[in-house]
Amino acid sequence: MINTLKKIFGIGPSVNYSELIKNGAIILDVRSKGEYNGGHIKGSINISVDTLRNNLGKLKDKNTPIITCCASGMRSATAKSILTANGFTQVYNGGGWSSLQNKI
Repeated sequence: MINTLKKIFGIGPSVNYSELIKNGAIILDVRSKGEYNGGHIKGSINISVDTLRNNLGKLKDKNTPIITCCASGMRSATAKSILTANGFTQVYNGGGWSSLQNKI
């Protein structure tokens, strides 16, 4: 049960987000357009979690690392699940965008 929860929320071994960015990772902000416009990580892509399934084509390479983020980490965990279920191979839940910004 604990391992399942850790997997859902992306909790586990520490991830070096700045290293992922240096190696070409995409930051995918899955908040609403209004939330994104209120503040976001420079260079991030905004596709709301509600429209992600219909916009997977905007994420061209399924092998490119993707770091999902939102306000708290809940929607980014959902987005991570959607992406991995659709064949994306390197997806990381970055949690809340403001805390992720401090990690990169």
